[in-house]
Amino acid sequence: MITRDSNRFFEFARSVAPGFGPACAKAVFTVSPDCFSLAEQSARDNRYMQLDQAVDAQQAIAEHIALQKAIRGHCPVICFPGDPATPDAVFPNNVFATAPGVSIIGHMRHPVRQREAQRMDIRHFFTEAMAYREIDLSRQPGICELTGSLIIDRARGLGFCGLSERCDQAGAAAMHAAFGLRATLLFDLADTEYHTNVVLSILASRAVVIAPSGFADAGVAAAIAAFYQPACVELSAAQKADYAGNCIALTDNAVFLSARARNSLTIPQRMQFEQMGFELVAVPMPMLEKAGGSLRCCVGEIF
Repeated sequence: MITRDSNRFFEFARSVAPGFGPACAKAVFTVSPDCFSLAEQSARDNRYMQLDQAVDAQQAIAEHIALQKAIRGHCPVICFPGDPATPDAVFPNNVFATAPGVSIIGHMRHPVRQREAQRMDIRHFFTEAMAYREIDLSRQPGICELTGSLIIDRARGLGFCGLSERCDQAGAAAMHAAFGLRATLLFDLADTEYHTNVVLSILASRAVVIAPSGFADAGVAAAIAAFYQPACVELSAAQKADYAGNCIALTDNAVFLSARARNSLTIPQRMQFEQMGFELVAVPMPMLEKAGGSLRCCVGEIF
């Protein structure tokens, strides 16, 4: 099922039990910010980018190393080197994604990001070292920036896909099929948003972090929040702007987010995470965040 009808979607969602697949990834992959710089093409529809500020590649690399170290305390990490031809390619989850036994290549909107999809070392890692079957969406008609646009409840096989310049309906349908999902809910993001993973995160298939201001229709946000209640942390627009929605559960009890994102949370919100059984693991990444994404964007999941 792929639908815009939230009532129909959640009627189906309530009928399925977790067990579709593992809720959290078995490992993750990243791309080092070697020769780090900002791409003006990406800034056309990414209002989080800070093109007016200077960037320091060495600081970005240091932040990235600290991120890898923090993650390695919880699950394995594979880091691919950066490529001078794609100097802002630090957000691989938009380009490469996996489902059990499958590697998926996204169709990026901007040419500078489309070059990332041609990284044969990353492709071959999955097809040859991991023996995954490749599904290449980079040449199909629809734009689909993978887990930037599509948030997945992996244990239930449910997708939440926000439509924007970075994902259209044809791309959403292609992702729904590639990930083999049971059902996907389509909805429009607010005009100011480019990726769903800035406004929504499903944590270990049992909790949600959501910023209603990032949705064109607040009713859709309310329906998603209601489905996961009481395990729901609702974010303000200011907290969304600080990337609090760009978090990820890499284990059943650990949620990773940037230090800026964690600092934006109120004490009651931090207590909510604790009550939901999650430790907050915060990593400082102010330089990397100038590229218009945060911690979750830096992390590709291996299922």
